[in-house]
Amino acid sequence: MPNPKRRHSTSRSRKRRTHYKAVAPTLSKCSNCGAPILMHRVCQDCGYYRGKQVIEKTIAA
Repeated sequence: MPNPKRRHSTSRSRKRRTHYKAVAPTLSKCSNCGAPILMHRVCQDCGYYRGKQVIEKTIAA
């Protein structure tokens, strides 16, 4: 297996790593209650997914 003869410069390494960054998750609105939710997930506030109730949510009194 070949090994590099010379060390890569700092700027060269940093140029390669410019695309390594955190990305904020895409949020959408719940079609039932309007709360922000992650895509393709059940709404944690009302329990609906794609217009159908999937999880039975109880209101705490």
